Amino acid sequence: MSSLYVASVGNVLVWMVWIGAATACLGSGIAVVTLTNPFYSALGLIGNLASLAVLYLLSSAEFVAAAQVLVYAGAVMVMFLFVIAYLGGRADAPWAGGSTLFRVSAVVTGGALLVETIVALLWKSSRLSHSASVGTSFGSPAEIGRSFLTDHLLAFEVTSIVLLVAAVGGVVLGIQPSEEDSAA
Repeated sequence: MSSLYVASVGNVLVWMVWIGAATACLGSGIAVVTLTNPFYSALGLIGNLASLAVLYLLSSAEFVAAAQVLVYAGAVMVMFLFVIAYLGGRADAPWAGGSTLFRVSAVVTGGALLVETIVALLWKSSRLSHSASVGTSFGSPAEIGRSFLTDHLLAFEVTSIVLLVAAVGGVVLGIQPSEEDSAA
């Protein structure tokens, strides 16, 4: 029997939620890169992260969905919004009037990634048709916590320091010079 799932009356709602979340994910991702106001772009990113969490829930990855909402859509996006609020009008359109080289490079890179994805999906190979053997504890909260606090402790701590430096940098960039400083 094939592992392909066929839509039936029992899982139509799941398919509808999946299509809605996937559409929201794509739409909010497009909004992130097309909106010129960084505040609205950050709100689009929050929508993207939330729709990804729904897709994780549909994939039975509850822990990853919870971490996605708490860590990324919660803490990191609050930090992004604080930095945007500190920068104010100085961050409205950093690439406005910039070189077309960046735009051309972005289109070429996006096209290359699209071609690579299509080739990977269409490539018929025995390596892609067999699933890997995965243990029963793979992906459990206990296994993820053990991995973070043993094998990947340095990367975990470096990430926390980078986030702290980014928050402090946002505050430093947001400090407006007083009238006495600008007169001197």
